[in-house]
Amino acid sequence: MTRLSVVVPAFNEAGRLGPTLAAIRTFLLADRRWLPAEVVVVDDGSTDATAATTRDLAPSGEVRVALLSHPVNRGKGAAVRTGFAASRGESVLLSDADLATPIEELHRLAAATSGTTVAVGSRAVDRRLIETPQPLYRDLMGRIFNLGVRLLALPGVHDTQCGFKLFPGPLARALAGVQRLDGFAFDVELLVLARHWGWTVREVPVRWRHVEASRVAPVRHSREMLRDLLGLAVRRALGQLPPAPEGAGGRESGR
Repeated sequence: MTRLSVVVPAFNEAGRLGPTLAAIRTFLLADRRWLPAEVVVVDDGSTDATAATTRDLAPSGEVRVALLSHPVNRGKGAAVRTGFAASRGESVLLSDADLATPIEELHRLAAATSGTTVAVGSRAVDRRLIETPQPLYRDLMGRIFNLGVRLLALPGVHDTQCGFKLFPGPLARALAGVQRLDGFAFDVELLVLARHWGWTVREVPVRWRHVEASRVAPVRHSREMLRDLLGLAVRRALGQLPPAPEGAGGRESGR
């Protein structure tokens, strides 16, 4: 059984993906408790050399690198869904392609997990760990969105959008079968479903730095995220969230 799957959604990431994959593999080979491991890159319809960059990485028997490709750009949520469904690990780490949270912070998430925990990397728990802050307008937009998340869908979670989360493998693959949102609000949907199925969602403070060349268009994507958040809140209020598949439920009651 593969110990860890690292799922990396990528859209036009040729310039950053090479160093990211090398850093992930170097870390995993140095910390052998995660081996054997796999890195699952999902090329979400890129128009640059993202796929070639992944294929050109030198092979390693203990860290398998798999490339999955969407023929057209479908959205980050769709890419994560594809990666989760294809994963084979006992644990599944979701990591952004820019490694805004260094791969070494996996230690923090692992220390906070148990058999029924999703560990969510968070910038809000200890903001002293933010090494390079994002522009003020982006920070304010993120805070407002996460306030809406707490009010409408996920009480008690202050940062859903940091791209560094550790899931038990069976849960990640079960979520891939029912998660709907293709856009940037997919993180909220994953965590809402996990909590609804009885899993503990635990925020863990992690180091983070703002990386330029973000794929987020603030105005357009904020509108889409708000729309998706409202739709998710309505589904939750009406009792329309899917039940946990067999073997995917946690020990807490859904809430």
